[in-house]
Amino acid sequence: MKSVLTALALAISLAAASASAQPGAPRPESPLPAGAGLPREDIAKMIDAYVISNLQEGLGLSDEQFVKLLPLVKRLQNDRRALALRRQRTVMEMRRLLQSGTATDARVSELLRELKAVETEEPALIRRDRDALDGLLTPLQQAKYRLMEVELERRLREMINQARNRNTADPARQRRNERPEAR
Repeated sequence: MKSVLTALALAISLAAASASAQPGAPRPESPLPAGAGLPREDIAKMIDAYVISNLQEGLGLSDEQFVKLLPLVKRLQNDRRALALRRQRTVMEMRRLLQSGTATDARVSELLRELKAVETEEPALIRRDRDALDGLLTPLQQAKYRLMEVELERRLREMINQARNRNTADPARQRRNERPEAR
């Protein structure tokens, strides 16, 4: 388990570091290091691999439970990512419009409707996915799964913050990103 986490930490750290080293690359601002040197799909696959590698042993699943649980876990992860991406794109578009001074009431209202739709859909969709998972797990396994999710989220946040701190603490890297000829 620790070796998988170490590999995941290294991959995310390298991804975040390579983003700041790329000329003109935007700093990762999202909760996931999407676009941070590695494609979003690759990072999602690493996270999925970590979760899947820890499922059976961490939750004490039978082989039968494991096989049934895999598609449900993948659906939960995919739904979370899709909702986060919709939210992120909507917020980024609002930010862009407001910062450029081209925002109109009509367009902002449209974006707010989209944001509210995501905020409304998310709890129901995630609850549906979790209920499906819970239907296959004992209460003890459900608790272990929830704790595994919380720990993964905490560690991802920690790794992303460490990578960001390393990137902002490196003056040479900052100068490379600020040079006009590097863009």
